[in-house]
This record gives sequence, C-alpha cells and structure tokens, in this order.
Amino acid sequence: MLRIALVLTGFAALCSAQVELSTDPNLHILPVQGNIYMLVGAGGNIAMSVGHDGVLLVDSGTQAMADRVLKVSLDLATRVAGSPAPNNCAGMRCSGSPYGWSSPSLNARISSPARPKPIRYIINTSVDADHAGGNARLAELPKDSKILGVTFPPVGVAPSANVISHENVLNRMSAPKPGAKDQTMVDSSMWPTDTFRVAKYKLSEFFNGEGVEVLYQPNAHTDGDSFVYFRYSDVIVAGDILNPTSYPVIDTARGGTYQGLLTGLNFILDLAIPEFRAQGGTMVIPGHGRLMDSGDVAIYRNMVQIVGDRIGDLIAKGRTLDQVKAAKPTLDYDGIYGSPTAFIEATFKSLQKK
Repeated sequence: MLRIALVLTGFAALCSAQVELSTDPNLHILPVQGNIYMLVGAGGNIAMSVGHDGVLLVDSGTQAMADRVLKVSLDLATRVAGSPAPNNCAGMRCSGSPYGWSSPSLNARISSPARPKPIRYIINTSVDADHAGGNARLAELPKDSKILGVTFPPVGVAPSANVISHENVLNRMSAPKPGAKDQTMVDSSMWPTDTFRVAKYKLSEFFNGEGVEVLYQPNAHTDGDSFVYFRYSDVIVAGDILNPTSYPVIDTARGGTYQGLLTGLNFILDLAIPEFRAQGGTMVIPGHGRLMDSGDVAIYRNMVQIVGDRIGDLIAKGRTLDQVKAAKPTLDYDGIYGSPTAFIEATFKSLQKK
C-alpha cells in the first residue's frame, strides 16, 4: 500500500507540474518532446519551440487572445531557458574548468545559459484567422525590460519577429476587400514578412539546437497550407489539414481540394516514424484537438480515403450531390466527427472536377 501511495503521489506531482506550465487558466501547455510545447485554447493549436535561442511559434491563434499568448509564451521561455541551476562547487577538484580550479562565481559565469530572447519567428500554417490572427501582436518585441509582468531583456535581436508563410497566405491577406478597393482583406500589420513559393523552406539557422523545415502542401485545406517539421525534436505541426475534432474542412473557395488534403495526410505518414508499431515516435500537433502520433493520423487518413472512395463511386454511377448526401457515405463515422455536410459537398465538388 505504501508503494502504491508513493506512485500516486508522484503521479499527482507530475500532473501538477504540467498544469503549472501555463500561468493562464484558459491556456494550457503540453510538453510534446524535445524543445516543443503545444499551447491549447487560443483558437487553433500553437506549437512553441522554447530554448536558448528564444521562442519560435507555429501559428499565433486569434487576435483576441494574442496578449495572453504573449505573456504565457514569454513566461515559459523565462523559466525554461533563463533560470540556471545554482552551482555550489568550490576548490581544486571542481570539474568544468580547463585550469583545474573553480569557484561558485566562475562556474556560474561559465555554465549559466544566456537569458532567453523574445519571440523571434512565427510560422503560419494557413491564412485562417484562428491561426494567424495574433501575428501583429506576437511579432512585437518588448519596449522595456518588463512586459505584462514578465522580465525579458530584448538584447541582440531584430526589431521584430520574422513572420513566415507560403506566398499564397500573403496574397490572400493582401487582396483587396470586395467593395472596398482601398482596404485589404487583412490589415498589413498581420501580413507575413517572409514568404516562400517552393515545396520546402528551411530556416537558415539551427534554432534551439535543431533544423526547422516548412513543407508546402498544395491545394489541401486551402492553397497556402504548410507543415512545420522540427527535425531533432521529431515533431510535425500539421495545421488544419489534420483536425481530429471534426471532418476535414476543405475550403474550396480558397483553393482547397479533397485530393490535396488526402495527399497531405499521406505525406505526414510518409514523414513520421513510429517508435513501436504505429505508436509513439514522431508526434503530430493538429490544427485543433489532441496531440497525435502516426497511428492516430492513419485512422483519420483512412476515414478520409474511405469516404472519398464511396463518394467517387457514387459520382461514377451518375449520382447528383443530393443523391450522394441521401446515400449517407459517412454514416459509420458521424458519431465521431459530427456533421458531414460541408465535407461531402467539398469532396463531391473536388472529385467531380477530376
């Protein structure tokens, strides 16, 4: 009984430590693996790389939550990278000094990590407001040594964070608003500052000790979707191509297609490596919902493939959209993913064009 009590006490302490990672009761932080954390509650899921180089965010949540995301992100970075462990060694036998001697003062200077820097990069996986709405606020750097109650010295960094996306995200944000030629769809303060148009964009430096790749997925959820792959931490951030809380959202008005979305899901499975059978190993952060591994992604991909095959078969038989809906091609999945109407319509439209 004593052993069980100790195990339960340790488990409770672990859970408590995880809850305390966030200083905001409405924002939750989950350690994923390596340098990567997952922030939930600000709109779409946000991935955070936190370490000695500062903070990199994948997506920025909604505009309304930006101040709170900023405070939580900088507070986590301060605790993760800015609080060195005390060094109590003194005398000739201390390790770590090339001269064979040391002192608490010298050891602290040699071994203490540099203070963390502010948010240095934001990567948008799509143009959606719940993934890019916080761009402007989160790209700002602190104007003094304290921001929202968090001590954070902006030393040796650029005047603002780089906001990176595929060029189609910028094109859609900067397009004229219908009926108002002097206004754009999104205010210019929220636009990406760096865009790419190739299949793979690599960050030009190691960030927090690892390579970061941005992988374009053409015509999937929209025409500007990207995955972000953290190569050392072995984490993929998938954006809204992957959303286990509902059927896929295929935004045909902004270039999304069923075929592109299915290709994107297959690409995740190609890139991910499970630790044991289909579990563990590469972790995948979806646009919304819980953290996933390759087994979870395979279950979701299979659903998309099966429903698409059923709708394609009905189209080949000459069925109209209303007849396809009446045939209920998603019936055995509706209890898991909810209303299928928009997914059926978008899939029908994509496959009919094909």
